[in-house]
Amino acid sequence: MTVSIKISCIQMDIAFGLLEKNFEKANHLMEKAMEHRPNIIVLPELWTTGYDLTRLDELADEYAEKSLTFLKEKAKQFQVHLVGGSVANKTDEGVFNTLLVIDKNGELVHQYSKLHLFKLMDEHLYLSAGKEKGLFTLDNQFFAGMICYDIRFPEWIRSHTTEGAETLFVVAEWPLARLSHWRSLLIARAIENQCYVIACNRSGADPNNVFAGHSMIIDPWGDVVAEASEAEEILTGEIDLEKVKEVRSMIPIFADRRPELY
Repeated sequence: MTVSIKISCIQMDIAFGLLEKNFEKANHLMEKAMEHRPNIIVLPELWTTGYDLTRLDELADEYAEKSLTFLKEKAKQFQVHLVGGSVANKTDEGVFNTLLVIDKNGELVHQYSKLHLFKLMDEHLYLSAGKEKGLFTLDNQFFAGMICYDIRFPEWIRSHTTEGAETLFVVAEWPLARLSHWRSLLIARAIENQCYVIACNRSGADPNNVFAGHSMIIDPWGDVVAEASEAEEILTGEIDLEKVKEVRSMIPIFADRRPELY
């Protein structure tokens, strides 16, 4: 039985700190993505604000309400599931970098706030760290969501695949200077977890960074199904979740683990 899912990643050039412009662009690119008739559309990390950390406190969306309203409307309008990237989410406990998952009926399925903050770029000075896992289901299939720096922590990702996740969604603002790390880490995470990896990065630049683009769809063997360029574009590809079961049965690493000795 084939469980085929078509996915479109919106690799957008985010306007630095300009919320309305980013909502307009996301709407336009989602309309274009629907020409491919995807089952799931994915947006990048902090797509409403960009990496405007020093102003996040004023730019952040109170309890992600505006972002959620927009994403819920789009999901119902297009009848498509949304891994709605991440947004600056202002709560009573601080500002979080929160990934939002909306189903095609416009219902919020899951929120995951970035667990690992990138101190090298001062994220810990402006953001609060999440404490919950990224596991969620859509159409009775098990997925997990991660944000950018999270992919450098294989034990965190493995904690999701041992609980059933067969596809990992990664939303990011990954810099061009470390493009080789981006590709290598994503491929490694797919191979070692025998799962699909759907990685949606941003394109373009802000005042401090040039971003890598190169959104990717990778299969459980680590083979690249589809890969974008550095430019703004929509990357679309299909995955077959039966392939996860096939690969995991051929090399049974989950059965052969010895976590009591790790």
